[in-house]
Amino acid sequence: MSAVLPRVTPRQAMPEPVASVRLSAEQRARVHMIGSLLLDYPDAAWFERLPTLRAQLAGLPNALVAPLAGFIDTADAAGALAWQRLYVTTFDMKRKCSLYLSYYATGDTRRRGVALVTFLEAYRAAGWEFDSEDLPDFLPAVLEFSARSGSDIADALLASHREGIEVLRAALESMDSPWAALVRAMTMSLPPVDARTRERFLELINEGPPTETVGLSFLGQLTPYRPVSQEES
Repeated sequence: MSAVLPRVTPRQAMPEPVASVRLSAEQRARVHMIGSLLLDYPDAAWFERLPTLRAQLAGLPNALVAPLAGFIDTADAAGALAWQRLYVTTFDMKRKCSLYLSYYATGDTRRRGVALVTFLEAYRAAGWEFDSEDLPDFLPAVLEFSARSGSDIADALLASHREGIEVLRAALESMDSPWAALVRAMTMSLPPVDARTRERFLELINEGPPTETVGLSFLGQLTPYRPVSQEES
């Protein structure tokens, strides 16, 4: 057999679904706030918060405590510089590890702008204003919104972008990334995935997000945001 580059490659198999964990409203809010803070960029303040976040794990189901505590311990042992470099190479340089939820469905296409506006409208419909330097579909911000608002609208945002969260989880797990345990814990806090979502999930894993880049110049002109804050009455 001659040594040639393969012309066809097998489609990736569907990763095993994670089992949802039964949580009270308070526990779910706490898990989402912990996830929001841990998925953010690990600056000096991020590391200073780790002991507080570890203490907040008390009383949560062990199925969530184990991966979250393990993630915190791994980050603490790695140190700031190494962890920051790993964060950048993981989330800023790999298309299937984006923390921006609408990217998985729209990629760098003109539809992305509409998706971002939808996020902004969702925050406002729940009585909150998004105030961040990040885009409104940033997963840590959406988790914060879920934790602080307790709104059905936040639930709908996460549900409507569940495929992206699952693709992110699958990508991190395939890389044996330490963030895989964290995202896995977040998915365990969400309702089970239905068959249609799993099929779309597999499609995104194999094809990746759309790549058209036309018509996105306006994205750099969005008003800075962060964090979400409730509107004054």
